[in-house]
Amino acid sequence: MLNILEVAETNKMIEKENLDVRTITLGISLLDCIDSDLEKCKEKIYHKIYEAAKNLVKTGEDISREFGIPIVNKRISVTPIALIGGAACKTTSDFASIAKTLDDVAKEVGVNFIGGYSALVSKGMTKADELLIRSIPEALANTERVCSSINLGSTKTGINMDAVKLMGDIVKETAEYTKESDSLGCAKLVVFCNAPDDNPFMAGAFHGVTEADYIINVGVSGPGVVKTALEKVRGESFEVMCETIKKTAFKVTRVGQLVAKEASKRMGVPFGIVDLSLAPTPAVGDSVADILCEMGLEYAGAPGTTAALAILNDQVKKGGVMASSYVGGLSGAFIPVSEDQGMIDAVVAGALTLEKLEAMTCVCSVGLDMIAIPGETPASTISGIIADELAIGMINQKTTAVRIIPVIGKGVGETVEFGGLLGYAPIMPVNRFSCEAFVNRGGRIPAPIHSFKN
Repeated sequence: MLNILEVAETNKMIEKENLDVRTITLGISLLDCIDSDLEKCKEKIYHKIYEAAKNLVKTGEDISREFGIPIVNKRISVTPIALIGGAACKTTSDFASIAKTLDDVAKEVGVNFIGGYSALVSKGMTKADELLIRSIPEALANTERVCSSINLGSTKTGINMDAVKLMGDIVKETAEYTKESDSLGCAKLVVFCNAPDDNPFMAGAFHGVTEADYIINVGVSGPGVVKTALEKVRGESFEVMCETIKKTAFKVTRVGQLVAKEASKRMGVPFGIVDLSLAPTPAVGDSVADILCEMGLEYAGAPGTTAALAILNDQVKKGGVMASSYVGGLSGAFIPVSEDQGMIDAVVAGALTLEKLEAMTCVCSVGLDMIAIPGETPASTISGIIADELAIGMINQKTTAVRIIPVIGKGVGETVEFGGLLGYAPIMPVNRFSCEAFVNRGGRIPAPIHSFKN
C-alpha cells in the first residue's frame, strides 16, 4: 500500500522533476506470419500487429489520465524481420516493402515508433540477413516510424567483422538517402553487441525469439528526479550520495511497475520487464550530464566523469532490482549527445570528445548514442568506431551500441536539428587517421577467453 507521503512525493516528481514513463512497448511475435508469398506475408504482418495493438495508444492514454502519470510514447517491437521475410524476400526492395507495411500499420494504430527491422548476425549472415541489411537505406528513407537494429557481436560468439564493414557502408548510404532531412535516417538505426531481447527503447527494440507471442515492456526515466535528490546531499560522502541515488531509483521503478502491471491487465497481455534507464530529453532539467555535474564535475567529460557515471549506473540498477522482480532491457544511464542539453553544452565547451564518450560507454548502459559527425567521414572510419564500441561490450559482457549520424554536407562547428525527443547536436570531430586496412581484413574477431563457461 502507498501511504500519503509516497503519493505526495510521486506527484512532486511528476510535476516538478520531469518524472515520466518514457514508453509502453508492446512486443509482438511475427513467427506465424512467415510465408513464401510476399503479399500474403505482408498481409499477415499487418493484420496481426493491428489486432494486437489497436487499443495500445488508448490504454496508455487512459492509464496516464487516471493515474496522473505522463506516458510519453507508445511503441511496438516485432520479431527481427530478417527471420520473418527470409522465405518471401528475394531482393532488397522486397524487404523494404515489408518496412512500408510496418510503417503503415504503425500509423494506423497511432504508435510513435515500431522497432524490429532487424537482423541478428553476431556470428554470420544468412542471405536474408544480408538482403535486409542492404535494404536499410531504402527502408528508412521511405518510412517515418520504422526503426532498425542489427546485432553484430556478442561475448559468446565474438564480432562479425564482415557485417561491421558492411554496416559502415550502410550508415553512410542511409545518411545519403536522407540528406534532405539532415541524414535523419541514421537516428533510426543502431548496431549492437549483446543486444537484449526485451529492450523497450528505440531504435534498438525488437521482440526476441525467446519471448511469448505478446508482451508488455515499460521503460521509465527520471534524470530530473535523481538530480533533485542529489541537490539535497551536495558535499556529502560517496556513501550518502550512493544511498540517495539508490532510494530514488527504487521510487522511480515502482511507478514503472505500477503502469506496466496496469497496462498488462487492461490489454490481457503478459507483463515482461521494467527498464529503468535514465534516458534524457532536450528539456531543461532532464539531463544525465546535469546529474554528473551535481555529483561534482564542472562539465560532463571532466576528469572523474567515467567514475561518476559508473556510480550512477550501478546505484540505479541496485535501486531498480529492489523495486521490481522483473527489471530488464538496458536499465542504467543513457548518454546520448543530441537528446541531452547538458551533453551538448559539454561538447560546445570542449569538455567532451568522442574518445571520452567511448571511455564512458565502458560503464554506462548503452554506448555511442545520437552523435553527429562530419558527413565526409569515411565508411571505414565508421566501421572502426563500431568495432571499438562492440569490443567494449564483448570483453565486458555488457550491451554496447552505436547510433552515429554522418550529416551529409555539414562539418565540425555546425549543428544539426532533429526536433522532438531527438533534439539537436553539434557536429563532433572524428579521428582523421585511417583504419581501412584493419576493417578490410574480413572474417570474425573470436570470442574472448572468459566466454567459455559451459
